[in-house]
Amino acid sequence: MTTTTTSVRTAAPPRGLTALGLLTLLLGTALPMIDFFIVNVALPAIEHDLHAPPATLEMVVAGYAVAYAVLLVLGGRLGDTYGRRRLFLWGVAAFGLTSLACGLAPDAWWLVAARAAQGAASAALLPQVLATIHATTSGERRARAVALYGSVGGVSVVLGQVLGGLLVAADPAGTGWRAVFLVNVPVAVAALVCALRSVPDSRAERPARGDLAGTALLGAALIALLLPLTEGRAAGWPLWSVLMLCAAPLLAAGFYGVERQGERAGASPLLPPSLLTAPEVRRGLLLGLPVFVGFAGWMFTSAVTLQQGLGYGPLRAGLTLVPMGVAQFAASMVAPRAVRRFGGRAVTLAAAVHIAGLVTVTATALLGPWPQLSPLALSPGLVLCGLGQGLQLPLYYRILLAAIPARLAGAGSGLAATLQQSCLAVGVATLGSLFLSLVPGLGMRRALAVVLAVQAAGLLGLGWLGLRLPRVPGQPLPGPPR
Repeated sequence: MTTTTTSVRTAAPPRGLTALGLLTLLLGTALPMIDFFIVNVALPAIEHDLHAPPATLEMVVAGYAVAYAVLLVLGGRLGDTYGRRRLFLWGVAAFGLTSLACGLAPDAWWLVAARAAQGAASAALLPQVLATIHATTSGERRARAVALYGSVGGVSVVLGQVLGGLLVAADPAGTGWRAVFLVNVPVAVAALVCALRSVPDSRAERPARGDLAGTALLGAALIALLLPLTEGRAAGWPLWSVLMLCAAPLLAAGFYGVERQGERAGASPLLPPSLLTAPEVRRGLLLGLPVFVGFAGWMFTSAVTLQQGLGYGPLRAGLTLVPMGVAQFAASMVAPRAVRRFGGRAVTLAAAVHIAGLVTVTATALLGPWPQLSPLALSPGLVLCGLGQGLQLPLYYRILLAAIPARLAGAGSGLAATLQQSCLAVGVATLGSLFLSLVPGLGMRRALAVVLAVQAAGLLGLGWLGLRLPRVPGQPLPGPPR
């Protein structure tokens, strides 16, 4: 199958990515990832200060998540067309401004609207990071950069929990919960100044024509999936949520049909179907499903268990996860070496280590002095989980990016990030709902054990997929087995 060449070839090789440029991109990556989780710590204070009902609090979280996921592919496409450096700068600036708007919100619905705008800003900047790394690095430099990118996600989650707890507890200048948003403003300014000096530009050879139908259908499909998943449980699964979930696959099929027709006609589809028909890309995306669904379910269940089951405060709960974050960062640094030594079997190794961590956490919860478990007692299992996650995330991005042609870097990066954000919502909705439904009958620690067993089953599938990948490092992914 041939693909259009009107929108995705680079005009000239961009200048290389410097160490400062990579650091700036990673700082931009951390901003939206930290913000996704830091707000959870502040929700009780927001509820009290703004007199927000629970449904409105859910929208504070869901508005950001849905806008973020829906616009990620479009953000990657705009970077291909107008320049990835420019979109990164716009995104960072908009993120700083919307963070300020969140911090100054006079009422709950202002905060909801500002959070949705903040999600849109995140969708503009995040796809440019992977696309710029893909376009301006190669070989081992790219492997190290992707490993660092993969580590940022997990570390940002832990940092968000700890930083949120610190800021709410410290109440700087009487700002209370507003500090979790206002702290983004100076960081965004610093990232913007560094980006102007150090981030190289890369873009498509010729501007792509707009794909309004594809953009609208993709947005509608993702909204139909993610909005009921994030809001449906809290609302008691009303009829609208069921109807939207039923409509989601139909809208997705319509999107695929429009994109396929556009590509055959030589147009510029938002997400070229030829990208999805490549077996290597499909295999790479499949690897991400158990990684991100399990990660989201883990973060939700661990947060509830630590704070409600063990009685930890927000700060202590965040600090409990620090060993996991440190181990995850360390493992991400050795991920390129693991690929050189084990090839695709590194995925299986990561799954095995992660399963060992889940088993250790489960045994600690079931056999330990519940609910007097200390952070120290939990740390061995958390370290193993961090090591497994630290290998998984860089491997996912490395395998998927290796399968994406440089000419489709923006669309491919948007696709990778969209899958990640969608799976985070699905993970909370499925594993989180399973956990909450089991707690009344089984108690919290047994409910935790069941959910971790389900997550381990998904990781067994990940390990099996790793065995289907090539042994030789750098060899392309195999097609589907015959």
